[in-house]
Amino acid sequence: MSTVPETKFARCDGIDIAYQVIGDGSLDIVYIPAFVSHLEVMWELAEFAAFLDRLAGFGRLITFDKRGTGLSDRLHGTPTLEERSQDVGAVMDAAGSERAVIAGWGDGAALALTFAAAHPNRVHALVLGSLGVKVAEEPGRPLVPDPAVVKAMTDAIESGWGQAIFAEVMAPSMAGDQRFLAWYRRWERLSATPNAAASLCRCMLEFDADPLLTAVQAPALVLNRTGSLFDRAAVREVAARIPGAKLAELPGIDATPFVGNIDEYVDEIQQFLTGSRGAPDFERNLATVMFTDIVGSTQHAERLGDRQWRYLLDEHHAHVRRLLDGYHGTEIDTAGDGFFATFESPARAIRCACAIRDTVREIGLEIRAGLHTGEVEQHGASVVGLAVHVGARVAAVAQPGQVLVTSTVKTLVLGSGISFADRGVRVLRGIPGRWRLFSVEAPRGSH
Repeated sequence: MSTVPETKFARCDGIDIAYQVIGDGSLDIVYIPAFVSHLEVMWELAEFAAFLDRLAGFGRLITFDKRGTGLSDRLHGTPTLEERSQDVGAVMDAAGSERAVIAGWGDGAALALTFAAAHPNRVHALVLGSLGVKVAEEPGRPLVPDPAVVKAMTDAIESGWGQAIFAEVMAPSMAGDQRFLAWYRRWERLSATPNAAASLCRCMLEFDADPLLTAVQAPALVLNRTGSLFDRAAVREVAARIPGAKLAELPGIDATPFVGNIDEYVDEIQQFLTGSRGAPDFERNLATVMFTDIVGSTQHAERLGDRQWRYLLDEHHAHVRRLLDGYHGTEIDTAGDGFFATFESPARAIRCACAIRDTVREIGLEIRAGLHTGEVEQHGASVVGLAVHVGARVAAVAQPGQVLVTSTVKTLVLGSGISFADRGVRVLRGIPGRWRLFSVEAPRGSH
């Protein structure tokens, strides 16, 4: 995905549900995250972004923050499973989706099953992972919530929500990765309060899987990593009780789908939904990515009013597009007041960014810009890849009026007459490693 998708809101029973739409494939896929979530923080982790990009590679991906979590309305009390499953239909309606694949993990899988039982005509297929159930030792041997799973989760919440202790339960392979744990702490804090997280966890004890499994009418895929905390025999029983369901057991110890063997995991989903495996063979090439952003746009809008701000924004966009054309840049995306563009030449990209900065100052605006050069993949009109995420993160840490580049860009333009100032080594949120950044001081030459 080129940039973080726009967050929109759907209304369900007077409650605002935050959602995003990624990609434009003919197959709609509703992704329901497990437990708690935050739509915008998830894009800050490279692994999570890669997981979502893979799903969006073979369908139009729709995802949302369940009521009580993330950017959706916070609630008093704990909603029932039936109430929460209504969010799925509301988000589908808002996104213009009549029928979709419903893919859920953890309590998201429970929501998917509940929605499928109530609205079978709207479900193309089901993808279910991380179902915390067990086979009861009683007559009829029903499937019931697994107390061991609920206890592991509640203990982690009580031990210190916001300290990534939960990550040790859900993603144990990443327990020693400080970059991942720093992201996870932020993810927990912004996804839910400790009380809300504990209430949602206790809600799992009310999940009655048996009548839902046999009611499924759509094709279903049940996924499990065999070394995770979820009971292997119970997961097999889930697949056995869904008519015609396929079971995919993979190696690994993580319950979280976006860590570990991500490609192998998503390959199973892609095979199930499309009949083919593996990431599509997209065109790959080296490009310099440029992100720009207007500084203080909210304050400008408040000062000028909506109409005058729109006029000024239109003028800004016209200047940027004229300069992109002059410096042979390609506009990829415009999100609000920022631009994402690519260039074949890093020197042209730098000079274009500086020209944009200097030109929009004349109309009273200040921008920041970030540039990086790396390998990208062309997905139709969009561009994806780690290089894109790096460029966006560099722009996010740039100061007002600053054109900030990575050491890769600086090295590639040696001899161009462009001078730089060393701005030190930074950790870019969600990006592996440490990155030395430089601000452009004096670009010389024209195109």
